[in-house]
Amino acid sequence: MAPTFDICIRGAGIVGRTLALLLARERLKVALVPAPAPHSAAATDVRAYALNAASRSLLESLRSWPDAEHATAVKHMQVQGDQDGCVHFDATPQGLEALAWIVDVPALEERLTQAVRFQPLVEVVDTQVAAPLTVVCEGRASATRAEFGVHFDVMPYAQHAIATRVRCEHPHGQVARQWFLPQGILAFLPLEGAQGNSVAVVWSVPEDRVSALMALPADVFAQELQTASQQTLGEAHLIAERATWPLQLAKADRWCGVASTSGTAARSWVLAGDAAHNVHPLAGQGLNLGLADVAALAEVLRTRDYWRSVADLRLLRRYERQRKAALVAMGLATDGLQQLFARPEAPWQALRNWGMKGFERSGLLKDFVARQAMGMR
Repeated sequence: MAPTFDICIRGAGIVGRTLALLLARERLKVALVPAPAPHSAAATDVRAYALNAASRSLLESLRSWPDAEHATAVKHMQVQGDQDGCVHFDATPQGLEALAWIVDVPALEERLTQAVRFQPLVEVVDTQVAAPLTVVCEGRASATRAEFGVHFDVMPYAQHAIATRVRCEHPHGQVARQWFLPQGILAFLPLEGAQGNSVAVVWSVPEDRVSALMALPADVFAQELQTASQQTLGEAHLIAERATWPLQLAKADRWCGVASTSGTAARSWVLAGDAAHNVHPLAGQGLNLGLADVAALAEVLRTRDYWRSVADLRLLRRYERQRKAALVAMGLATDGLQQLFARPEAPWQALRNWGMKGFERSGLLKDFVARQAMGMR
């Protein structure tokens, strides 16, 4: 007899596996369908995510938080404008352990994979299965989203992200550094624990520079990074390959609905993570938004009336309203900053550096923004 499932999750990345574990905790039977692996220019995964306190709490509750070597606490953050404008954030005055944690993606995926393996209510399957509810967590290029007739409204940026890893002459000191420059937005994210001197690099550059930068020999590319980072950590040496992808602001017009095919009963579906929305990586909030999605969806299903099915559209629309509202502010903020710093003209440089100086002195506003980014009320 074929197994029956309450929910089918399409996409077994970080967001999909986290949701599967959350739902299994509520005694729901889950089928987890891995999405096709995306093409990557790098043979190994060089990604690292900045995760906030809310994301850490969620993953710890599932016993899937990596060890300290693979989840480096960020004690300070320095943001430098293209003139003398700058903003500093510090965990200590906030009474916090860290502003965020830079998490090594392969290590986090391995912890989630192990947790799923030992969860009897989650079954990894090779293909989609029938279930009252399908959750789409396949990422930005989701084929299932298109299958359900969802319009994905995409606004491409004239930028690509280049990601790699670098070992620096000087220790990072648990500081996340970001430079808003005429030639792009560069971030150095600390890796390998408190005493480490390696950083994950995310460099958002104009699309007409991508091919040339990717073609540079490793030592020459490292020199470019040293120059862009103003030699802050001394000499830099690449310790990983480079990967690149185009940047965009995108949002699905519908996040839930009912799909039916000839001869079968109607079944509900819902989107989560990058299948529902994309934002610019300059604020490091992409995965935080995806994990907040699945936490909200799991909570809506957990607190449903006993007589409601997990496929009830009223529940799914409640989740959709909640998460769309949360996304608005983040989308506006990241898009606004990207557009502001993409303008090279002198008046725009003066305006944004004036704004950075004012924000640095803003006190309560600065604290509020920091706590929002950390996922705290």
